[in-house]
Amino acid sequence: MEFSIEAEKLTKKFGNFTAVDSISFNVKKGEIFGFLGANGAGKSTAIKMLCGLLKPTSGFAKVAGFDVFKEAKEIKKRIGYMSQKFSLYDDLTILENIQFYGGIYGLSKKQVLEKSNILVQKLKLDNIKNELIQSLPLGWKQKLAFSVAIIHEPEIVFLDEPTGGVDPITRRQFWELIYETADQGITVFVTTHYMDEAECCNRISIMSAGLIEAIGSPSQLKQKYQTDSIDDVFVKIARDNPQ
Repeated sequence: MEFSIEAEKLTKKFGNFTAVDSISFNVKKGEIFGFLGANGAGKSTAIKMLCGLLKPTSGFAKVAGFDVFKEAKEIKKRIGYMSQKFSLYDDLTILENIQFYGGIYGLSKKQVLEKSNILVQKLKLDNIKNELIQSLPLGWKQKLAFSVAIIHEPEIVFLDEPTGGVDPITRRQFWELIYETADQGITVFVTTHYMDEAECCNRISIMSAGLIEAIGSPSQLKQKYQTDSIDDVFVKIARDNPQ
């Protein structure tokens, strides 16, 4: 089985505080993997280590086949990333944002031009491509930010609470983009506070106080914890493992 992410006893300490405490898990190629946990559980720290932005204290991890300790630069070339706060620039136009990030991700001028044309047509933004990003509704900004994060066809895309603050219809449309991306063989690593979204993942893990307390498919976890929803699973784990 081919894994996009492999982690074994991955740990990050800040002085005497252990933010991520010896976590171990694998993510399969093309899988939609949900990474859940309450605020302060250690999710963001773990993601930063996997993205090559933060060096682990100990343990082992490979992302896209590269060691997070020694090959962070190679990892960054092969991943996409979208944060909750978005990385689009409000003072640039839609087209300028696409072209800017295409260049950042190392695409040639020809590739940037081709990808830009494809993207604005796919998202039906062709008629407003020269308008500033700030004029777009929040949901459209999110869909564009996600599309830009995979413009270079990475092996893995990390999505950090990508649908925060949008309506249910827009969230459903966003998840259609996620499914389409996974079908293309790109691994999707997503954090979310929406438990109905967690139900849409192939597998999920639930962190608490720096530890992974549960991992498996939504159906497996509901059966294990004898609940009808992932929301109830999450609540049970949170109660048993207070931050």
